[in-house]
Amino acid sequence: MDIAIALIAGGFIGAVLGFVGAGGAMLSVPILLYIFDFTAIPATTGALAIVLFAAMAGALPKARAKEILYRDALVIWSLGLVTNLATSILAHKLSDKLITTGFAIVLLFAALSMLKKSLPKEQRRMSIPVLVLVSLGIGALTGLFGIGGGFIVVPVLIHAFGTPPRIATGTSLVVICLNSITAFLGHFSHWSEVSWRIPIIIAISAVAVALLASHKQTASSETSRKLFALLLIAISAFTLIKTYL
Repeated sequence: MDIAIALIAGGFIGAVLGFVGAGGAMLSVPILLYIFDFTAIPATTGALAIVLFAAMAGALPKARAKEILYRDALVIWSLGLVTNLATSILAHKLSDKLITTGFAIVLLFAALSMLKKSLPKEQRRMSIPVLVLVSLGIGALTGLFGIGGGFIVVPVLIHAFGTPPRIATGTSLVVICLNSITAFLGHFSHWSEVSWRIPIIIAISAVAVALLASHKQTASSETSRKLFALLLIAISAFTLIKTYL
């Protein structure tokens, strides 16, 4: 039964990453926490591995279609290295309650960012100040909560810089790959705490579905983002309830 649930969960995670370009860890962490009874640090560590491979699979069709802004993705990752590694080391010193509370708050902000309506603007590159702020913020979130940062990259590229959704999604997937592997290495001391059987099964399923979803993504993914935003609000509320009640 655990294997079947893990396969279904992985398929859902892969579909969200492929269509939306964000949200893999936002699903992986609560799934590991509340369905498979992981504690906070093993859940975030396992989620990083799941999301890394799923995002990598989702990025392949985008790379072939030339739908990735590599400069933006590499700059966001490299600038965020400091906060990513620093918060990865800090994470094990924080209580589970603090981590799950912070995670729930991040989910809520992610949902609000995805509900924002797209504004038709001419496509342009991100300015240096914006790149720095976005990069540092994403790095910190990845290190602390195992979140790749796609929910920041996608709306910033679309709403602020007029980037087409398909390109924003592809760029986000590359950022998630780079940030996830960095934070995963930063969680090295926690690898032995993770029971890897379930995360590996979830990752295999997520990779297969992410490949298909990324290839099939259409410009109408706005609906997918809105539905996913509502799901994030529900998960945020559930996480807070489980943390304090």
